[in-house]
Amino acid sequence: MSLLSGIKYNLRGLALGLKTPKLLILGLIRFAAVIIITIAAAGLILAYHQEILNFIWTRPESRWLVWLWYVLSWLLSMILVGLSALLSYLVSQILFSVFIMDLMSRITEKMTTGQIREHSSVPWWQQLFFLVKQEIPRTIVPVLLTVLLAVLGWLTPFGPVVTIFSSLVAVIFLAWDNTDLIPARQLMPFKKRFGILMHSLPFHLGFGFLFLVPLLNIVFLSFAPVGATLYHLDAHHENY
Repeated sequence: MSLLSGIKYNLRGLALGLKTPKLLILGLIRFAAVIIITIAAAGLILAYHQEILNFIWTRPESRWLVWLWYVLSWLLSMILVGLSALLSYLVSQILFSVFIMDLMSRITEKMTTGQIREHSSVPWWQQLFFLVKQEIPRTIVPVLLTVLLAVLGWLTPFGPVVTIFSSLVAVIFLAWDNTDLIPARQLMPFKKRFGILMHSLPFHLGFGFLFLVPLLNIVFLSFAPVGATLYHLDAHHENY
């Protein structure tokens, strides 16, 4: 499917999520969880901001250097808040968002097809463990890759190009984190699922494009499992 199809499925999922009470509640819980953890982490870091700055560089006595110390202080604050938001997303995603995402996907699949396809021979606790285990490479690796590309952008004259490229890589993996829910629940091997991603990059780029919209990106992320499930069901309708 094309880039435009990815955008349409993301919007379809948001629309269905907002008008379906169960999906709306789960989406709002995920939205609130990310916001609350981010605020708590940022607040904790800012509370110890002075101690962290003093550990790096004690405030100089010279009036000629104190202005540089204040600049470093503000720069450190912005970096720490950014890192806290990143870490908060990772923590919330791995600890419990994967359960909410899977539940939203199950509800959407049940509403659309009347059934939920999964390995009935595998105990539920093994399925949950498998989902959490799969979430680690799907979440941490893309984030680390994005940060690495951003750092390379700062250190090279191709900064703007690298920044754009790293953002596109990030949204592709964020989209895949949602479209991979059903294949992961069906215990499909990671290598095969990653191959599916590689053959549908334009769609995933389009699906994740809306994640680049400031402020609204958290809303789209909260309800992304719905649109991603609709996409998977349409793409593999012959199996239902």
